[in-house]
Amino acid sequence: MTSHRKQLVRDFNHFITCYICKGYLIKPTTVTECLHTFCKSCIVQHFEDSNDCPRCGIQVHETNPLEMLRLDNTLEEVIFKLVPGLREKEQQQEVEFWRRNKSKESPDEDGPICKKARVDEEDDVKGGGDYHRSDPQIAICLDCLLNNGQMGENIVKGLMKKFIRCSTRVTVGTIKKFLSLKLKLPSSFELDVLCNGEIMGKDHTMEFIYMTRWRLRGENGYPMVLEYRPRIDFG
Repeated sequence: MTSHRKQLVRDFNHFITCYICKGYLIKPTTVTECLHTFCKSCIVQHFEDSNDCPRCGIQVHETNPLEMLRLDNTLEEVIFKLVPGLREKEQQQEVEFWRRNKSKESPDEDGPICKKARVDEEDDVKGGGDYHRSDPQIAICLDCLLNNGQMGENIVKGLMKKFIRCSTRVTVGTIKKFLSLKLKLPSSFELDVLCNGEIMGKDHTMEFIYMTRWRLRGENGYPMVLEYRPRIDFG
């Protein structure tokens, strides 16, 4: 009778741990240029200071490496099945993180990030149903930025209702799609989205922008302000 060796989780650690933090991959995110995978938060933070892959050193992108990242939801599910209790542990840590930060931001629950941001319900950014409804929510003001005579000023206008509420996990790419839909822009029309005058990458989440651009620069106002304009090509 052939005996089968029982596989232990540590036998797979090489494939399911992050090269940066050495922990299990959380929201595994793959660099499309070299196919190396890291925790989403780890690789996004790394790309704030470098355009190179932290594992192999290849240049991922000359200016915006975040555009070369892709979430691997299949791998995430595999890891959660391999490591008992990991999913529940991460969900609990996320809840505690937002509870701590919400209390620091605003004791009376009027901070920019909260479960019940005070904006019109009809203007939620969502893909249908209750998409991301259970996530922490953030209130955003979308301002039209037109003051340099850019091409496209005639079709890019201000929104009638510029205050929205969305999940903190929503990306700039999704905000651009929302704006294009609301403004009835041609499918080929490109927009820039800025925070504090800096163009945001399409894979930046609202959580990331709030933590690294809005709050850290002393902008604690409610809500977070993002500006949009016709894309400017500098090359």
